[in-house]
Amino acid sequence: MHTHSHKDDDSSRRIGWAFFLNVGFTIIEFIGGWLTNSTAIMADAVHDLGDSLSIGLAWILGKLSNRESTSKFSYGYRRFSLLGALINGIVLIIGSIWVLSEATPKLFNPEMPVVEGMFGLAILGVTVNGYAAFKLSKGKSLNEQMLNWHLLEDVLGWVAVLVVSIILMFVEWPILDPILSTAFTLFILINVLRNLWATTKLFLQAAPNDETANTIRESLLSFVEVKEIHHLHFWSLDGEHHVMTAHLELTKLIEPTRQIWLKNEIADRLSEFGLEHTTIELEFPNERCRDQ
Repeated sequence: MHTHSHKDDDSSRRIGWAFFLNVGFTIIEFIGGWLTNSTAIMADAVHDLGDSLSIGLAWILGKLSNRESTSKFSYGYRRFSLLGALINGIVLIIGSIWVLSEATPKLFNPEMPVVEGMFGLAILGVTVNGYAAFKLSKGKSLNEQMLNWHLLEDVLGWVAVLVVSIILMFVEWPILDPILSTAFTLFILINVLRNLWATTKLFLQAAPNDETANTIRESLLSFVEVKEIHHLHFWSLDGEHHVMTAHLELTKLIEPTRQIWLKNEIADRLSEFGLEHTTIELEFPNERCRDQ
């Protein structure tokens, strides 16, 4: 128990480090993007703002998820992460639209950015995001692994800014800056919209995976004691921890000892799906379902 708590503290500390590094650097990016007149840096600043929100929410929700369920939040606090993902997605969409509104006019009337400042910020960006990614790479939690991918994307984005700034030192092609920012922002926007749609479906309690839902149904129907299944509900708390409820109509009346055996067999069968919560109701022949 003590070891588990120690690991949680280490994970929280690493995510906290990454959060403060990202927030501090995001502020520098917005200021630097404005001073250097670089829409590419502004585009990356918006991306880093989204990552800061993701890391901050993961940090807070990581602490919340360890809380016990209550009478008000009977499933615990895991579902808060979906709310955080929705907020994060909306902020990124607004930011991306703003960057595109700034970058598009510059495609037709490009302005040369302050290349030296752009180069310096790119070096700093690779260093800060690389260090944050290195800190999180030591962690084994799913939170840390997912956030590490976000930071590695940031490193690649800053490498692209670095390459463009070096090119602009030797060739006066100011259009490269708005082209890079537009391409980078569109890439972010497409991914955000895809993730936002997936998050919205989970938020509306859609099945996280149709194939898994069908497999669960077939698995339960394979018991000779089960005639039919209805009110099978399969949904997710946060995209990782799933919930399943079902009413199983039995083929015949069975004794209590047989019922206990059947419940244990069902529990063993469902264990392979890694469900967080399951509720199974057994219904006997000609018994009226109260939910119909």
